[in-house]
Amino acid sequence: MIKTDILIIGAGPTGLFAVFEAGLLQLKCHLIDALPQPGGQCAEIYPKKPIYDIPGFPEVLAGELVDNLMEQIKPFQPGFTLGERAEKIKKLGDGSFVVTTNKGTQHQAPIIAIAGGLGSFEPRKPLLENLPKFEDKGVAYMIKEPEVYRDKKVLIAGGGDSALDWSIFLADIASEVTLVHRRNEFRGALDSVEKVQQLKNQGRINLITPSEVIGLHGDEKLERVSIKRTDTSEEIHLEVDNFIPLFGLSPKLGPIADWGLEIEKNAIKVDNTLDYQTNIPGIYAIGDVNTYPGKLKLILCGFHEATLMCQSAYQRIFPDKKYVMKYTTVGGVTGFDGSKKEAPKAVVKSID
Repeated sequence: MIKTDILIIGAGPTGLFAVFEAGLLQLKCHLIDALPQPGGQCAEIYPKKPIYDIPGFPEVLAGELVDNLMEQIKPFQPGFTLGERAEKIKKLGDGSFVVTTNKGTQHQAPIIAIAGGLGSFEPRKPLLENLPKFEDKGVAYMIKEPEVYRDKKVLIAGGGDSALDWSIFLADIASEVTLVHRRNEFRGALDSVEKVQQLKNQGRINLITPSEVIGLHGDEKLERVSIKRTDTSEEIHLEVDNFIPLFGLSPKLGPIADWGLEIEKNAIKVDNTLDYQTNIPGIYAIGDVNTYPGKLKLILCGFHEATLMCQSAYQRIFPDKKYVMKYTTVGGVTGFDGSKKEAPKAVVKSID
């Protein structure tokens, strides 16, 4: 039985930052994640994708953000159960919880923080007859290593941020990038739309809209695609090495949905934004997995939610103690490993 103060389900950025905030309160954390490494989607799906809205970082790759978070929480020595899915939960007589994974590993804690992002997920796939034939043979639903596409002819389909961002990114790597979308309008950030238009004008991206991919062709691997313009019904046949449909993810909460939590549109409803506690006292939901009025699915919002959650968790664990918050600029950071980070103290000299 693994025992800890806060059991965090989900080792994405929000879950990792919760370890730091809990550590400042001298609370130990253990994390469970179905993926084989920490970092959530940032590590598994788009480690090389740049993120632009992390305070203090004009641009940071998703994988680098995870590496930085792992370095930040190292002094607090979190435990990890990776490659296992949180399956069952049981409340004990003392008010603590026991969470058992699909492999039978048991964890006990007075506080559960669900930071599972979108939960378990699978890509939304286009309805193409022979799509499975070319999976991993030219067809991929996510980009883990952009170098795979160096000097290749790449076709991306989609109209959201991922399709736009990867088209921009691969324009510097692939020999040819084509972006196909069924509408003329895109759903992504305006800056990204404008950048794609600039790259099209420069001849660095082929933009085919409104259109959709209707056929995949090849023998041992993908060699060609058929594209149909939805405005004229004209068919275009294009030689490609890779086809990457980026139509988003279909999220599923998995076994957590059966824990008695209040669910709204495949997300966990939290009672308030004071501490992001669920309808079950002692169980919190932070990050993309939760929902409440005004919710924004942003990493920086998850960091905020993790901070308030840890403050509330401390009060639940130590109801008779009054915690006085100290800024890290004043109190520094004291790790469980004996390390200490603090600002140098000013030296006051007497004046003769």
